[in-house]
Amino acid sequence: MKTELSRTLGIEHAIFGFTPFPAVAAALTRAGGFGVLGAVRYTDPGELARDLDWMQDHTDGLPYGLDVVMPAKKVEGVSEAEVEAMIPEEHRAFVRATLAKHGVPELAEDEASGWRITGWMEQVARNQLDVAFDYPIKLLANALGSPPPDVVARAHDHGVLVAALAGSARHARHHADAGIDVVVAQGYEAGGHTGEIASMVLTPEVVDAVSPLPVLAAGGIGSGEQIAAGLALGAQGVWLGSIWLTTTEAELHSRALTAKLLAAGSGDTVRSRALTGKPARQLRTEWTDAWDDPAGPGPLPMPLQGLLVAEAVSRIQRHEVEPLLGTPVGQIVGRMNSERSVQQVVDELTRGFEKAVDRINRIAGRSE
Repeated sequence: MKTELSRTLGIEHAIFGFTPFPAVAAALTRAGGFGVLGAVRYTDPGELARDLDWMQDHTDGLPYGLDVVMPAKKVEGVSEAEVEAMIPEEHRAFVRATLAKHGVPELAEDEASGWRITGWMEQVARNQLDVAFDYPIKLLANALGSPPPDVVARAHDHGVLVAALAGSARHARHHADAGIDVVVAQGYEAGGHTGEIASMVLTPEVVDAVSPLPVLAAGGIGSGEQIAAGLALGAQGVWLGSIWLTTTEAELHSRALTAKLLAAGSGDTVRSRALTGKPARQLRTEWTDAWDDPAGPGPLPMPLQGLLVAEAVSRIQRHEVEPLLGTPVGQIVGRMNSERSVQQVVDELTRGFEKAVDRINRIAGRSE
């Protein structure tokens, strides 16, 4: 499963895996793919350095990358407290009422409220990069548009390729104009923030729009046959995220959430603004239903929604309140019906890819 891009990066399989878990990223790299560690939760640069040290010790000298979140629009001179003050009391009351309806306990007095949306602020990402460029990362990806020009230049000065996600050909052309090296064409089926164009339509549009830049196909991909389809559409690899959530190396720390993922079908996700204020595909739960109900106040724009619900989401996760418990995940969740190691997932992907290629060769009359 080699392409020009995989050869450039020195990897065996053109499988790129985004994950917030260092153990998953390292395992994918060791399995011949390219692990990409998501950095958004590292508001403390020291914690990122600790996990990159661990990655160095567990990737056998093989390449890996980092994914940061740098918003396209920069807001300066506004503190987190000032942003929080913009949240209407009506929305705070709605959160309290929803949690009370489901009997969600409070956090312990000494327990932090977990991940904060401040991880999406540009300065946080820049602090992460100050750490990351001390390590031999080979790819820097940005999930919210093209990184600022000085970041692209800094990455190139370190010999690091820069990737950016695109949900349309227009976005992809903007990335190309900004000097991006790799465009990730992320279709509607993907987990997390995603656009409205399906992968089968989006991938060839983006390939044509940015040629000769390499494109990675993303969104709803979780089998070797789908990888073959992505490459047939012109992509030079695939970008997979959701499929790793039920691997044995993933650190979800919630058996209840893992059970929900394993039981979910491909129709059990929804694009909702409930988590961050931007449309993000996630498990459909009574939490997302509450926020999408026209009778409610509706989600706030980013970053207000993320600040509003941060503690609530932490309480739901900490106490595993099943009706409200969810996570960003793509429609491929319908195929995620067993716990396997990362190596087993890669083996299944490569076997499926070989079968698909053999099938096409037979159709084309090229098999012996």
